[in-house]
Amino acid sequence: MKYKLIVTDMDGTLLSDHKEITKENKKALKKATEIGVKVAIATGRIYTSARYYANLLELDAPIVACNGAIIREEKTNNTLYKNTMNEEDCKKVVNICDRLGVYYHFYNDTGFYCKELKYSSLQYSKWNENQLEENRVNIKVMDDPIKFIQNTDGILKFVIIDDDLDKLDEVRKELEKIDNIEVSKSWHNNIEVMNNGVSKGEAVKKLAEHFGVKQEEIITFGDNFNDLSMIEYAGMGVAMGNSEDKVKEKANFITDSNERSGVAKALNELLNIEY
Repeated sequence: MKYKLIVTDMDGTLLSDHKEITKENKKALKKATEIGVKVAIATGRIYTSARYYANLLELDAPIVACNGAIIREEKTNNTLYKNTMNEEDCKKVVNICDRLGVYYHFYNDTGFYCKELKYSSLQYSKWNENQLEENRVNIKVMDDPIKFIQNTDGILKFVIIDDDLDKLDEVRKELEKIDNIEVSKSWHNNIEVMNNGVSKGEAVKKLAEHFGVKQEEIITFGDNFNDLSMIEYAGMGVAMGNSEDKVKEKANFITDSNERSGVAKALNELLNIEY
């Protein structure tokens, strides 16, 4: 099989636990492009953060951000696809989180919004301190998210985080009563909420249509629940060695861990690429 498109998750997959791209992964993906294979990044992260790591690859790689809610070509800044939540659903999510007392933040394609600096927002705030201005995540702390939502559009995704997993389960049950949203997760202590129909799998499908690539010509890499849709969609879905068990069950191929350049090792097997 001649594969023509590689789409890789970032955290837990392309990135090491220290949020670095190994030289082996970088070299293997570069060699893939040299033999004519398209490469794209697919992440739950906000676009700004995803762009930073995509640039480290030094490749012309489209970015799927916010679990597939937006696809953008970084070099041209051309948006290939965008699927936002409606105002009423955003309000419902905020009301559930506030009532049950859990942390949350939400994104549009330019900003990161929260009520307090905690969990991811605190991490990004610290990360910003050492970044050039163009790489900083635009974080806004606000007292009244509902008022903001009423005066803006284009909310791509909510992330809800709490270390009390029983409380998170209660939140998830409440969210699942909302008809027009997708509920997923990318880590043990989070819930991710997007508009109905948004998933990494759907985004990969959109990318394949854009490039004229068949389903069986796609390789995807992932490790967590929000990667399942693209693992199942691709002709060759690859699970990392550190993946959740369910991801491994659905994958066609299981590679080494993100700490051991599992992406490069799989490409060596599947494309005969040395790294």
